[in-house]
Amino acid sequence: MKKIVSLLGILLISGCTIIPKNEVTMATYNFTVESSTGNNLSDHSITKTGQKIHVPVVTAPLWLDTPAIHYRLAYHNDAQTMTYANSRWSAPPASLLTQRIKAKIAADTHHMVIKDSSVAIPKYALHIELEDFSHIFSSLTDSHVSVRFRASIVNNAHQLVAQKTFGTTQLSTDANAAGAVKAFTMACNQLINELVEWLNASTENIQ
Repeated sequence: MKKIVSLLGILLISGCTIIPKNEVTMATYNFTVESSTGNNLSDHSITKTGQKIHVPVVTAPLWLDTPAIHYRLAYHNDAQTMTYANSRWSAPPASLLTQRIKAKIAADTHHMVIKDSSVAIPKYALHIELEDFSHIFSSLTDSHVSVRFRASIVNNAHQLVAQKTFGTTQLSTDANAAGAVKAFTMACNQLINELVEWLNASTENIQ
């Protein structure tokens, strides 16, 4: 009986159904943009006097390098990762994170975000490795998302000058992909804010 309940839970969460459907609509998600607080700097209203920083595309393990939205049933088998059948990201999470991090640095710091060394020679490169990006169910109705990445600041002499791991969890209000996306957005906004504060402090300390 317990196995039957677990199976039904997997089917409900993943968006699968025992009864075949004629048409399947794929829901595609992106991060929502964090609202401006009014205290943030604007890259259109300030002169960029900080460092030239290159932000390469965030790297991720193979299982995360897809647009799939991953979830785990901790109450059933925490080691098994599954994906929502009819929901996905508009791009792999690493790519979405890269865009949001670049935008945050450009909008809320004095630093200049350099596309690559052919445009200008950056003083620092901000490398980020995504380690976890999962929706985790502790029961059929209770869940949270987990986001974790390691950030490294490397100077133009290819020396590691600072490194830190950022991670957080965020409760999901709904036990489905849409609820996960809202929680992922909140978690990522929090970590990106912490990342930018650390970047500012680190580059000031090593100038």
